[in-house]
Amino acid sequence: MKLKNFIIDDGAVHPCFVVCPGGGYDHLSNHEGDNVAEELNRYGISAFVLEYDFVFPSPLRDIKTAVRHLRGNAEKYGIYPDRIGVMGFSAGGHLAGMCAEHFDSFEDETNPTGDTVSARPDICVLAYPVVTLSKSYGHIGSRKMLGDRLELGRMLSLEESVRSDMPPVFIWHTAEDKSVPFKNSLALAEALKAKDVPFELHIFPNGRHGSDLAKNIPGTCLWTKLLMDFLMRQNFLRKESYN
Repeated sequence: MKLKNFIIDDGAVHPCFVVCPGGGYDHLSNHEGDNVAEELNRYGISAFVLEYDFVFPSPLRDIKTAVRHLRGNAEKYGIYPDRIGVMGFSAGGHLAGMCAEHFDSFEDETNPTGDTVSARPDICVLAYPVVTLSKSYGHIGSRKMLGDRLELGRMLSLEESVRSDMPPVFIWHTAEDKSVPFKNSLALAEALKAKDVPFELHIFPNGRHGSDLAKNIPGTCLWTKLLMDFLMRQNFLRKESYN
């Protein structure tokens, strides 16, 4: 587990996100990490870009270790211990979702030292996420990289493991996404609704898979502002943190 720090060092305390780039559990996309962290900084949010391993349970261990590390060292990093979010893109979205769902499961594999600090994130943000590993519209490449075992694929499919004590979830996707169909996000939204988990879902008409900040895509580029409104309504972010 390696974190690249984008800390707002102004003497104040800030919320933060662990950012998980995509890459199909095969590599880490370089356009879904540092640029996202810098954008979060503009809104008064510190960020930490996670470099994670790929074959399960390594990625889940890495993100849970990151959340525990940040929460246990919140004063050192100038962050709120109760405002630590996870944000992921594509396969990184699947990883962030796993952290939100399995923060206290698979502990033998993901918490071998028995750390008692909670790995539960306070907010989960998923951008065009891989959700299912077992259905026809799932991402076969991600399933193969995680281990490609059918039973494990069902257990790690996000729509199958939603729980009522999950943190609030913000999801966005595009209708033009051909690599990870937006059915993934719809399936997760339905599962979240069934468990009464607070969530917000946006399906934008335009944008290919991997649009990251979508700066030059009309409509889709609004996702960051919509996210900030969501974070304020969830008491994760305060209006005075940014203009």
